[in-house]
Amino acid sequence: MLDAERCWAAVIAHDAQADGSFFYAVKTTGVYCRPGCASRRPRPENVAFYETAAAAEAAGFRPCKRCRPNEPSAAARHLAAIARACTLIRARDTMPSLAELANAAGISRFHFHRIFKQATGTTPREWARTWRLGRFAERLEAGEPVADAIYATGFGASSRAYAAAPTGLGMTPAARRRGGKGERVRWVIVPTAIGQALVAATDRGICFTALGDDRASLAAELRRRLPAADLTPADATLSAWAAEIAAFVTHPSAQPDLPLDIGGTAFQAQVWRALRKIPPGQTRSYREIAAALGRPRAVRAVAQACASNKLALLVPCHRVVRSDGDLAGYRWGVERKRQLLARERAAAEAPADAVAD
Repeated sequence: MLDAERCWAAVIAHDAQADGSFFYAVKTTGVYCRPGCASRRPRPENVAFYETAAAAEAAGFRPCKRCRPNEPSAAARHLAAIARACTLIRARDTMPSLAELANAAGISRFHFHRIFKQATGTTPREWARTWRLGRFAERLEAGEPVADAIYATGFGASSRAYAAAPTGLGMTPAARRRGGKGERVRWVIVPTAIGQALVAATDRGICFTALGDDRASLAAELRRRLPAADLTPADATLSAWAAEIAAFVTHPSAQPDLPLDIGGTAFQAQVWRALRKIPPGQTRSYREIAAALGRPRAVRAVAQACASNKLALLVPCHRVVRSDGDLAGYRWGVERKRQLLARERAAAEAPADAVAD
């Protein structure tokens, strides 16, 4: 069932992000539109909402000639084009040229590069690099020798794999295969407005954050994730980062800009990058994230990537909800998710000079 209040809010905001989730019809004109249509705002008493274009037409309405709701939207066409290009990248051991990718997408090179970066948050070359690193990490975690994994994933030379590893794997290939052995990880637990927060970091950046009520269970979770790492107390730098994270929970006006050591598979890294683009106080559905990645059928995979997120707050998976607005799950507790969203919305709606409680 459609939520009439949410639908009307999308219509008056001309919210193009809601396009495809429902259609609205105007009784006085006999026309139905997308939520993002730039037509003049109708009177609320003259509006009806439908889940599909077919349902609107069955009720006797005709498609708007301005937004053409019975045809694929420009955003949908762009996402389909990006999906074709990503399929080509995944099928190749070497990076296709920009001309090849644009040709697969069916659009010009300049236009392709622009919409690819707009939708995925990265360039085609960086997307391919992340994908290759993800395949590399999966082979290492399966126990494959480093040299075999390097050549099987198309790096061509070990120097290239090791050069890419610090930002893509979260540690060197050998350390990744050994469960973090030889890695020095600093950590600290600090109180926040929604419970305790554990913050851990390598020399490259923050590699793990978690929320909980019990300090001992948080420490145990870190040891379980990095059983072979050298865990040491936080230094002054990490303590300052942890304090900044705790302050963000209380006053969530802007996302902390801290160095991250993310790791993850190629797809997980893409999902987590998309989550970091969601502004505080706003939410996206799993379906919207999947569409933005050019993989509209990967809704379940997006949900799994959110569940695998190891950087609470810094990779804001709490801003992802179900299509019906339900909060769904949250590995650190649904009530914490509710509180985080409420605090962010309050901060976003407050006057610029106001300070959240």
